[in-house]
Amino acid sequence: MNKNLCTITAVLGISMLAACNNAGGGASRDSVRAVGSSTVYPFATRVAESFARNTDFASPIMESTGTGGGMALFCGGVGADTPDIVNASRAMKKSEFETCQANGVTDVTEIQVGLDGIAFASANGGIDFDLTPEIIYRAIAANPFGEEQTAANWSDIDPSLPNKPILVYGPPSTSGTRDALNELVMHVACEAGEGMAAIEEEDESAFEAICTEVRTDGAFIEQGEQDNLIVQKIEGNPDTIGVFGFSYLDANVDRVHGLTVNGVEPTYENISAFEYVGARPLFIYVKNAHLEAIPGLREFVGEWTKSWGAGGSLAEVGLVPNPEDVMAKNTLAATEFTPLTAADFE
Repeated sequence: MNKNLCTITAVLGISMLAACNNAGGGASRDSVRAVGSSTVYPFATRVAESFARNTDFASPIMESTGTGGGMALFCGGVGADTPDIVNASRAMKKSEFETCQANGVTDVTEIQVGLDGIAFASANGGIDFDLTPEIIYRAIAANPFGEEQTAANWSDIDPSLPNKPILVYGPPSTSGTRDALNELVMHVACEAGEGMAAIEEEDESAFEAICTEVRTDGAFIEQGEQDNLIVQKIEGNPDTIGVFGFSYLDANVDRVHGLTVNGVEPTYENISAFEYVGARPLFIYVKNAHLEAIPGLREFVGEWTKSWGAGGSLAEVGLVPNPEDVMAKNTLAATEFTPLTAADFE
């Protein structure tokens, strides 16, 4: 069957969706499939468990692929061999939206499910000092402010800091947590540097590299898409720092503790008030063409709205609820499924 015809007929029902996929070697599905962010994954699995327990639909399939990897799978096309939802720890990029459009994923609904924070943490009883965006940037950037990276110890950045080797475990480049680290911390420090505005104006690509590329000499170690591995690493070495989602810090307070940034602790209250520098929104993106084709998809999205309030089950595992006006807006989005347009990315 022609691929374009499959894209068009996918909205007509699961039988058509199955036909398209069988022609391409896929198979039909009777369960919701979501891919994406490792940060959103614990919340998505909690919603999936509640959904399976309280409805007659099949248990949803949840996959932790990282935000970037999930977007690639989600935007790959329409059909039962593609995901219905991508979980994301940052907003969809314009380039990803354009890829979706080019591959026939023309109607996508964005739903902000809550807030999280990029937590900087160390082992209980381990290294502990107040961070700033500039300290973090100078410690892990490959070429801070365009200069050679020479800092081996934290005290090389500032004599008042511990005379301990810099060793930071963090997310890979495919992770939404890494994107948020770049946007909320690295860029904030980099843009404030002397002469950086001139570099940005002269060569935007060079500016971006200076602001976001991390060192590869062993001081910053990418630990994959599983934040629990970072928790294990820093617990095993009290002189190391880890970077991961707040929910993992909240779930492991018996093992690790959060480090302050600009004197502000990574707490539920500070993230909710956007007082903590790493506060960020979390999203799910829904493939509207699958709403009537995949049994339970519409209802599964509805399960998120039942779970994300201040007294809901997601708050119990570290999700910070949206402000009331944002929650109302996204509850409506989870009902009406108004698709994103190119104007949303301008």
